[in-house]
Amino acid sequence: MSRTPPTELSVKTITISQRHEGQRLDNFLIRELKGVPRSRVYRLIRKGEVRVNKKRCKPEFKLCVGDKLRVPPVRVSSSILKSGRVSRVLVELFLKNILHETKEFLIINKPAGIAVQGGTGIRVNAIDILRSIKPEWKGLELAHRLDRDTSGCLVVAKNLLSLRNLQLQFKSKTINKVYQAIVHGYWPEDLGVVNAPLVKNKLSSGERIVQVGKDGKASKTNFKVIKRLNGATLIKANPVTGRTHQIRVHCQYAGFPIVGDPKYSLDFNKSDLKNIKKLCLHAAKIGLKDPSSETLIEVDAPIDSHFKSMLEIKSL
Repeated sequence: MSRTPPTELSVKTITISQRHEGQRLDNFLIRELKGVPRSRVYRLIRKGEVRVNKKRCKPEFKLCVGDKLRVPPVRVSSSILKSGRVSRVLVELFLKNILHETKEFLIINKPAGIAVQGGTGIRVNAIDILRSIKPEWKGLELAHRLDRDTSGCLVVAKNLLSLRNLQLQFKSKTINKVYQAIVHGYWPEDLGVVNAPLVKNKLSSGERIVQVGKDGKASKTNFKVIKRLNGATLIKANPVTGRTHQIRVHCQYAGFPIVGDPKYSLDFNKSDLKNIKKLCLHAAKIGLKDPSSETLIEVDAPIDSHFKSMLEIKSL
């Protein structure tokens, strides 16, 4: 990937190399403009300040080898860059949480409370932490997403070829994802499937939320009761589709929202569990094919101390 020699705050022209072929425009810019809020990146695209081969493009546009990408001058304050420095504690935490690693990809047990990628108000994130650990990991890319407050299995590709393979597996629904969640109330044994379309909405307050709606995208989650607790249930959730907040909204729609969910469990503010502020949702297991060998790999992620303590409380 070559660049015209820029001066500070000058327009840059980037020629896309084979390494970045097929990458989405928005994802490439978020990586390239490190420290710039995601909202600003999308605004640059929307206003046409970013051009590909002198043409306006949408965020989902796939880059090709040889494309000429015009990037406008964007100032990033040193304070923003400093705030994103990764502490040694986080580095050691992520190293300890590596569950599986090959030459093609790695799977980590992402801690709850850490966003997978940068955004407005996010100082550090999982992908930047991983990229900072080793020089050879600078090219790591997320194969999928997890909510900030969800812990568990996160798959990260080490090269573009593996990234495409893994993303195709996620898109074709051949990857087996198993979550564990603690929900309010007693989930019925015969409630094994929630099949309800989901749509993203914006409330009058400006908050973005996902809701069940007839005009939404088809969404399906399989559920199974694991254990009865006092006033709650430990369940297994297997999302067939991969919509934003799918498990959380489907649990709410079924009448048994996830404990500690500040967005989708407000109707249970009189519950004995109302004071629990940490989301009880964990990506417990993932099964996929190794991009190079096609060997089936299954990885389990241990629950964290918070989730474990919730299960050990005799009287919730």
